[in-house]
Amino acid sequence: MFKKVMIHTKRSIKFIILFGISTFMIVSAIAFLYKPTYSVFMNGEQIGYTADKATLQNKINEYIKNGEEGSKNVAFVQVDKLPEYHLCLLKKNIVTNDDEIFDKVKEQGITYYRYYAITDNQEEKAYVSSFEEAENVINGLKEKNSSNLEKIAIVEKYEQDAKTFVTSEEAVANLYKVAPKIATITNKGTAKYATTGNVNTSLQISSGKVNLGISLIRPVSGTISSRFGSISSRRASSHTGLDIATAKGTPIAAAASGVVTFSGYKGSFGNMIVISHGNGVQTYYGHCSKLYVSAGTQVTQGQTIAAVGSTGNSTGPHLHLEIRVNGIAYNPQNYLY
Repeated sequence: MFKKVMIHTKRSIKFIILFGISTFMIVSAIAFLYKPTYSVFMNGEQIGYTADKATLQNKINEYIKNGEEGSKNVAFVQVDKLPEYHLCLLKKNIVTNDDEIFDKVKEQGITYYRYYAITDNQEEKAYVSSFEEAENVINGLKEKNSSNLEKIAIVEKYEQDAKTFVTSEEAVANLYKVAPKIATITNKGTAKYATTGNVNTSLQISSGKVNLGISLIRPVSGTISSRFGSISSRRASSHTGLDIATAKGTPIAAAASGVVTFSGYKGSFGNMIVISHGNGVQTYYGHCSKLYVSAGTQVTQGQTIAAVGSTGNSTGPHLHLEIRVNGIAYNPQNYLY
């Protein structure tokens, strides 16, 4: 009995030894001919092999976070489909292609840039690369007491197109606007201004409507007290504009961007501003109590140019608004109010 057990044991040991040797030889052969690697798929298509999954994926993650090496102000890169990795055995003579895989990922990447827009009255005027620089612009305008400071804002933007940045000093210089001088008042309560520029006060009017080529905004809010073309004992002809009654001192905004071509006192119009918008289009603002801009000044739509008053031929505070094209007055109500 014991002899049989010993014989069986020896056979078992031999089998184990042979099995171990065989396994070792098989593993050695596989290790000699093959190497463990990863087959890489994207969008269901095999795009190559990598021997170092972690390093490749870290490179892709860094690209998604910071964009191309050397890129500036990249917020992130949008990549909709990331590679999938499947472990496999690859013959040693087959070369991995990490760079090609990485290029495939970049082909579908959409880069978004972060920057900061400085706006004046909601219109983007300058771009800087950091919030700190944007704050420096605001502080610079505060130090210079810029008249448009209340309309200046910082907007964080994310766009696919990179912007051209300016320094904070350049942005301050471009955005700065001189605070309007307050007019002196005589004993009669009439503001005195140096008259600058020229103005056409022709009485020629048209009831038609022409294309101005620009959009206008209301200079003031108020009640219409006298309409275009109306007849009055106070006037020598038909009314060439539209009267909007409102409180004295109400700010008057430029109806559109343009250049001031007249600023000063003009007979029955009282204190008046005229803005030229190009292509013969002009807007007139009469009976003002204060004028904040002189001829030659470039103004933007919505910028305060004067204050409502009752100077000239007027029975109460209101804005006399005219729209003229090549000197001919057209009904403002065809475009506003």
